[in-house]
Amino acid sequence: MKSRSEATITDLYQIPENAKAEIVNGEIVLMSPTGGIPGRAGGKIYRSLDDYEQQTGNGYAFPDNVGFTVNLPTRKSFSPDAAFHPGPLQGGHFLAGAPLFAAEVRNEYDYGPAAEEEIAAKRADYFAAGTLVVWDVDVLRDMVVRVYRADAPDNPTVYRSGDIAEAEPALPGRRIPVDVILP
Repeated sequence: MKSRSEATITDLYQIPENAKAEIVNGEIVLMSPTGGIPGRAGGKIYRSLDDYEQQTGNGYAFPDNVGFTVNLPTRKSFSPDAAFHPGPLQGGHFLAGAPLFAAEVRNEYDYGPAAEEEIAAKRADYFAAGTLVVWDVDVLRDMVVRVYRADAPDNPTVYRSGDIAEAEPALPGRRIPVDVILP
C-alpha cells in the first residue's frame, strides 16, 4: 500500500486560481471566499494595521490571503484575514514565521461546536508558532471582537459596540473602535 505524502509549501503555491488555503495536518485545506460583511471587517482591520505600520515603521500590515509559513507538527501555514508581521518581506514568497498579530473574521460557516473546536485549535497553533495576539472577530452574530493573548490563551477580553479594541502586547498603542469594524 502506497502512503500519501504530506503537502508542502510548494504545493500551496500551485493551488488553482490562487485560492486561499492553509496546510493543516499534512493536507491542503481550501478556505471559502469571504462574504461582504466579514470581508469589509477584515479590510477595516487591515487599514488600521496599515496606519500603525506607517506611524511606527516597526513591521508590515497585511490584508487577507497572505501566506505565513510555520513549522508546527500539525500546521505549515496560516492565511489570516488581516495580520501584522515584523518582517522581513520575502519578495513574492510567503512570509517566514507567524505574524505578531492575526485577525480571524468569522464567516457564516464559523459557528457551532465543530467550528468552535477548529477555531480554538487554529488559535492554539498561532500561539505555538509565536503569534502574540489573535482577534476572533464576529460581525455576523455576537457583534464582538474577542482578543486572545498568548500569555492568557483561554481568557479573552471581549469588546462590543462602543468599546475600543486593542492589540497589546503585539502592537503597543494600536487601538480601533469596535464600531468601525461592525456593519
